[in-house]
Amino acid sequence: MRNDIQPNERAYSTKEVAEEVGIATPTVRKYGQILERNGYEFLKDGDRRIFVESDVKALVALRDTDKPLDSTARDIVEQQKERLENTSQTDIALPDTAETLPTDPNQIKEAFKYLVNELAAAREMNIQLKNDMTHIKTTVSQLQQDHHFISSSIGNTAQKTNNKIEKLTEQQREHYETLLEQERERTELLQEEIQKMRDEQKKEWVSQNDFNKRLEEEMQKRDGGNWAWLFSLFKK
Repeated sequence: MRNDIQPNERAYSTKEVAEEVGIATPTVRKYGQILERNGYEFLKDGDRRIFVESDVKALVALRDTDKPLDSTARDIVEQQKERLENTSQTDIALPDTAETLPTDPNQIKEAFKYLVNELAAAREMNIQLKNDMTHIKTTVSQLQQDHHFISSSIGNTAQKTNNKIEKLTEQQREHYETLLEQERERTELLQEEIQKMRDEQKKEWVSQNDFNKRLEEEMQKRDGGNWAWLFSLFKK
């Protein structure tokens, strides 16, 4: 197991290692497989390798070697084994609580008093957290109501606007139909007037022809044709 990892040591992904070392991502995977094949140990998250600084140096060594990759990989593995053997795990020493417990009644009393105060503070903090949660729930509920009100207002406004548009459209249509009907009535009246004028003109022509005939007949009766030049004027 790897025990050479330093606290807060940076971890690299395959892509980050590729950029750091200056090789392609598939090459990083290839070097990793060669190292593991020869016994190198990586940190892993499932099947995904996690690289630390010592792993980056191992990849750089493979990149820059003039020897066969497996031979260099075996040398790197030996170096890692030596490093892991020389790295001792830190044991956590647990204090003997029996030896540290106070025996003086006053100290015990003070310790209990301290614990009571801490419990009271923790209880007060829990109450405050509960109140904060209640306030947050109230605020969220109010926001939801405001959102519903705003959504309803927008919907009502849109419906009102749509109704106004439909009403205006209907009014315009009715106005257009009224104007069209008025224009049709005026056209019919004008046609009637024109027809009346034609009828009157026709009557005038008929009356004039009748007059001319009667006048010609009357003149012929009186003078036997001497007024022929006068009749010719009426005919023109």
